[in-house]
Amino acid sequence: MYIIMPFIKGSLSLHGVHQQPCLFLWCPDMCVSDGPEGIKCVCSVFVFPFSLPETPWCSPIKVKHGNANCRTPQGEYYKNVLGTRCDIRCQKGYELHGPQQLICQSNKRWSGKVLCKQIRCPTLSMPTNGGFKCIDGAYFNSRCEYYCSPGYQLKGDRTVTCMDNKVWSGRPASCAIPIGAPGALSDHEWDRKWDPPHFEWEGRYLVILKGPSPGSHFSEGDHKIQYTVYDRAENKGTCKFLVKVRVRRCGKLNAPENGYIKCTGDGDNYGVTCEFSCIGGYELQGSPARVCQYNLGWSGTEPTCTPMNINVAVRTAAALLDQFYEKRRLLIVSTPTAANFFYRLQLGMLQQCGLDLRHVTVIELVGVFPAQIGRIGVKLLPPALALQLRLLLRIPHYNFSVVVMDKHGMDKERYSFPPTPAQLFALIDTFPLRKEEMKLQAETGQSCT
Repeated sequence: MYIIMPFIKGSLSLHGVHQQPCLFLWCPDMCVSDGPEGIKCVCSVFVFPFSLPETPWCSPIKVKHGNANCRTPQGEYYKNVLGTRCDIRCQKGYELHGPQQLICQSNKRWSGKVLCKQIRCPTLSMPTNGGFKCIDGAYFNSRCEYYCSPGYQLKGDRTVTCMDNKVWSGRPASCAIPIGAPGALSDHEWDRKWDPPHFEWEGRYLVILKGPSPGSHFSEGDHKIQYTVYDRAENKGTCKFLVKVRVRRCGKLNAPENGYIKCTGDGDNYGVTCEFSCIGGYELQGSPARVCQYNLGWSGTEPTCTPMNINVAVRTAAALLDQFYEKRRLLIVSTPTAANFFYRLQLGMLQQCGLDLRHVTVIELVGVFPAQIGRIGVKLLPPALALQLRLLLRIPHYNFSVVVMDKHGMDKERYSFPPTPAQLFALIDTFPLRKEEMKLQAETGQSCT
C-alpha cells in the first residue's frame, strides 16, 4: 500500500491509518517538491494485523516432580503475566508442601513457594531374630521383604509396600521358633497335669500316690506314676503309667580349631544359638552363628578358623587398614633406618604370644621414601603404600615412632620411644571388646606360659 503524505519541518505524519495495536514499517520511496508548503513523499507502509503479547511479569514456574496449570486474566500468551493464577499438582508418589494455587503479584513475585516431596512411610521395626530388605527405603512404592534367622519362622506378611497414604500394606512380621521359644527347654522341666484315677469301691478306702503329683515340674527322662488304693478289708487296686519327657536335641557342637564357641541354654537343645569366633591371627569361615532347629539339625554351615590372609596389593593405605577392621589391632613401628637403636630395641622386646593373645598385628615401616619399605610378617608392602600409610596416619618420617590402633581403626596411643610389653599389654587390655575376649580365653584356658 502506498500513501502520499506531507513531510513538514522534518516530521512525518501518517494519515488514515489508526489500527491499534499494529506494527508499521516504512521507508521513503520518492520525495518531490510541493512548493513553499513543503515536500511530499511516497512511502511503503506495511501493516501487521496481530497484537503484541503482554510483558512477562513473574519468573516462569517450574515444579520438580509436579506441574502447574496456569490461567491468565485475559488469555495472554505468556503464563506469567500479572494476575496469572497457577494450580499446582504433584506426580504420583509425591505430596505437595505449600499452597495449592499461586498468584503472580504486583511485586513480580508469586504468592508462595511450593515443593513436591516424595511420600515416605514410617520406618519399619526390625523383627527380633530377623530383619528386612527394601528396594527403596521407606519411600512410596518401595517393597520390603522380611526374613528370619535360621531356625526361626516368619509370622505375618513376608512383603509390605509403602502406599500413597503413608501406610505400609500388610501386617508387621515377627520371627519365632515353630514350637516353644529359643532356649526354653534349658532347665529340663515342664508342667504336666492329669486327672487322678477314679475308684468305684463301696465304703471308705485309702489312696497312696507314688511319684510326682499332677501339676508338678518334670525333668528330662522317664517318670513312673503309681496310684494304689486299699479298702477296709485290705483289698488293693493299682493304676500306673509313665510320664516321658524328651528334649529335641541337635547334638553338641565343638569349637573350631583356633577358635571359640558360646551357646545359650544347654548348648544343643531345640532353639538354642551357638556363636563362633577365632583367636588372634585367624579369620572365621562359615556361619558365625548356628541355631538348633526343630528337625534336629543345625542351621548354617560348619565354621572354621583359617590364618588371616592380608592383601598387600591394594592401591591405598585406607584399603589396607580396612582389612583389619573389627578383626585385628595394629602396632605400627616406624623408623628412618633399620640401624636405629630404638627400632632394634623395640623388635627385641616384642612378645609374640602376648600380641597374638590380644589380636595384635605388627606393621613395620623402615626407611625414608623413596628407599622406604613396609612389612607385615613376611609380606612386603610396596614403597608407595608404605608412604601412604605414613601420610594417612601422620607418622613422622625421620624419627622413631610407635602407633597403637584398636579394632575400630582408632588411634589409641603413640610413643616416641620403645614401650615395654607390660605397657603395651596394660593399654590394650583396656580397649573395647578386650574384656569379652579375656573371658573367653579364660574359659578355654588360653594363656601365655
